[in-house]
Amino acid sequence: MKQHPARLIAKKRDGGELSAEEIRDLIGGVVDGSLGDAQLGAWLMAVCCRGMTAAETAALTLAMRDSGRVLRHDHVTRPKIDKHSTGGVGDKVSLLLAPLVAAAGVAVPMVSGRGLGHTGGTLDKLASLPGYRTDLSAERFAEVLAQCGYAMAAPSAEIAPADARMYATRDISGTVESVPLITSSILSKKLAEGIDGLVMDVKCGRAAFMPPVERATELMESLVAVGQAAGIRMAALLTDMDHPLGLALGNALEVREVLRALDGDCPADLREVTLALGVEMLQLAGLEADAAKARTRLEQLWRDGSLRRVFTQNLRLQGGDPRVLDDHGLLGAAPHVVSIPAPRAGFVADVDPLELGRVVVDLGGGRRQPADAVDPAVGVVLRKVLGDRVEADEPLALVHARSAAAAEAAARRVLTAMPVGDAPAARRPLVLARRG
Repeated sequence: MKQHPARLIAKKRDGGELSAEEIRDLIGGVVDGSLGDAQLGAWLMAVCCRGMTAAETAALTLAMRDSGRVLRHDHVTRPKIDKHSTGGVGDKVSLLLAPLVAAAGVAVPMVSGRGLGHTGGTLDKLASLPGYRTDLSAERFAEVLAQCGYAMAAPSAEIAPADARMYATRDISGTVESVPLITSSILSKKLAEGIDGLVMDVKCGRAAFMPPVERATELMESLVAVGQAAGIRMAALLTDMDHPLGLALGNALEVREVLRALDGDCPADLREVTLALGVEMLQLAGLEADAAKARTRLEQLWRDGSLRRVFTQNLRLQGGDPRVLDDHGLLGAAPHVVSIPAPRAGFVADVDPLELGRVVVDLGGGRRQPADAVDPAVGVVLRKVLGDRVEADEPLALVHARSAAAAEAAARRVLTAMPVGDAPAARRPLVLARRG
């Protein structure tokens, strides 16, 4: 490092604003190791306590992006727009959204993550598709993108390497929930994809990364401002995660729901969030200025089979077995499926997404630690949602488990997470706010 790190740590500790050059110096030390672990932890804590200005956060984002390889897709003439979600329970939107907007003429270079804790990850869902490869080289990623309009890959160690060390240190130093650090972590990797624009799906509610509306809104506004300052087009939606998205929770079960949705059999909330984000992507791409016209165009592409065609093309290009489109049994199945009967007649008074997400993890369908293996076949499928009328003994949900004991234990918890009351309850709007 050019400057002594203790001086820069103290400057931020005392509420000072770091210059872009000072931030680049710090990030250089993160990558080459000249900034020690204790020093990195101290600086992250100073940022967490003192915050960062928009200019500092933009400089941090660009320094982290430039710490590794920055992809370019000059061979792709389409506008390159990606989408990123802050994560939730049942969120399989990317698997439908990417081929849908690709069918409309957008290129979607999507680098996705794995699930951790109660939230699912796109890569884990894709891993349940027989043969599907996400470990693409940069060259193969570019080829797939050019041929079918979207590519979905795991993050490479070459992309924003500073973030890997910073994220690991944040995880053990109590500095995870810092808006500037979250913003730079997300955007540094996305900017390195070689995109022209990004649509953010920021979740709020019980199963969201930042449950309170106020905190989620703060993050949404930071992402939009910093992304724009870094030179890309930005839009963001604040969406509800106080209820699972869709009916299937668990990797192969969610993919089965996606495959049915390709042919129009899609839960209403999953469809609505997918279309809302798709409209934003078409508008950022400059392909449709009017939101109503953009939505009509996407609905037509979904209805006429274009969505299914592009999904199938990508499936083949990334090594997947196309027979799975018509034979969902190729996804595998858990050996024990238990139906959960309603204890009485009434209305579904709640569907707790956080508890249901934890049930899926405890069945083996998620991770507590990054190295944990995931069982793709297990999970929960809802038969009723918030506000639905239910008769006594009518199924509320199905549990898919590896053993009878695990199924019965999960069923008791699902029953608690889905109480039956006397009056119907209404879900709040799916899209709560927009920025961009």
